[in-house]
Amino acid sequence: MTAETAALPFSRLKLLAYGFPGLPLAALGVPLFIFLPSFYAQDRGLSLAAVGLVLLAARLWDAVTDPVIGLLSDRIATRFGRRKPWLLAGTPLTCLAVYMLFVPPEGAGALHLFAWSAALYLGWTMVQLPYTTWGAELSGDYHERSRITAFRETMVVFGTLLASAMPAAIAAAGGENSLDEVLTALAIFLILALPLSVMLAAGLVAETPRPTPVRKMGDRWRAGAALLVRNKPFLRLILAYLLNGLANGLAATLFVLFVQKGLALPDAVDTLLLTYFLLGIAGVPLWLFVSHRLGKHRTWILAMLLNSAIFATVPLLGPGDYFGFLAICIGTGLCLGADLVLPPSMQADVVDVDTAEGGGARTGLYFALWGMATKLALALAVGIAFPVLELAGFDATGANDAGALLTLSLLYGAAPVVLKLAAIAIMRGFPVTAEKQAELRRKIDLKFAETRPGS
Repeated sequence: MTAETAALPFSRLKLLAYGFPGLPLAALGVPLFIFLPSFYAQDRGLSLAAVGLVLLAARLWDAVTDPVIGLLSDRIATRFGRRKPWLLAGTPLTCLAVYMLFVPPEGAGALHLFAWSAALYLGWTMVQLPYTTWGAELSGDYHERSRITAFRETMVVFGTLLASAMPAAIAAAGGENSLDEVLTALAIFLILALPLSVMLAAGLVAETPRPTPVRKMGDRWRAGAALLVRNKPFLRLILAYLLNGLANGLAATLFVLFVQKGLALPDAVDTLLLTYFLLGIAGVPLWLFVSHRLGKHRTWILAMLLNSAIFATVPLLGPGDYFGFLAICIGTGLCLGADLVLPPSMQADVVDVDTAEGGGARTGLYFALWGMATKLALALAVGIAFPVLELAGFDATGANDAGALLTLSLLYGAAPVVLKLAAIAIMRGFPVTAEKQAELRRKIDLKFAETRPGS
């Protein structure tokens, strides 16, 4: 794959086919991180601390599997490719675990929640990690990578919207709109949509042929690990990504509780979620446009600054402040587009730093590490927020005093601002610009040309 062929734009049809699995994968994320904790706390009678600790434990197990899957998908090549076989193998496990977790039998408690969460995370990793790695390998061009990511992440937002709209759709159809009913409907949808989307993507989009890795260093673990540690842009990006992910994870985990208890607007949850994610879709082309002029990292910093300024007003809200929070959802929703598109595109760029220095084609390993950062952020969000709320005396099913509500407001509104500002400080002066990435691609092409037979 030369720099010239890597820069060729993909057709919209192929990008849509590649992006399609992002829809059910995102529709899985909404109930898993937003509805499921509240469901097991409110409907299944588990304590907030128990739910938080169980989901944290399952996430820590999930973090263990990421580098294993990443390394294996880098090293095991089949006639069907390196990435596609993992998607096809992980889909059945994911579907089974979704059903068992979202439609639990009577008496299901903490052990059931942990066991099937662990199974779901394993299946999800087998699909999600090779899927995003595949996208990073489709092009070596700085801006085309953002375009590929934009198609995938737009489908992700549509999937999030679909899952978020499920309660309203059930209510419109005459259902009870309970968490139990919502999770059952989402389980059925996912069991149908995920296999279909994976088969379409695998059938219509070819994996980009990977050049022979440079073996002098990349295949020796110690040398490869040393290269990874010396990859300063990677270390900066993954730390900023972790902090920003924890900020977003706190907001996602506590959204339903904040609207229901902090704002006393339980009927507004669906409308506010839909507004937020619709604006996320609208923001994607805006941030792509800006990134072509400012570069990816400067555009991401701008979006995080704007998000922080808007979110800093959350603790000022009180019961019944619907329109104030609606304005916050609109503003932060627009910023969501940058979070969706730019960090994954920059992830592909910092892999080029490793490859150019002789690390070989280790995209799967790098994306495994980012997957670990994503999951750790979400696990910490639940594992920190729910126990802290319980210590403050917060009751997910009943009334709460002013102190408990203030704790909820600070966790939901103030803590994410502090985390995003820290991420901004880390990303200032990020070195992998469009010019630097083009230089890296030329170096990679030269290295791989030297390793080809007859070169």
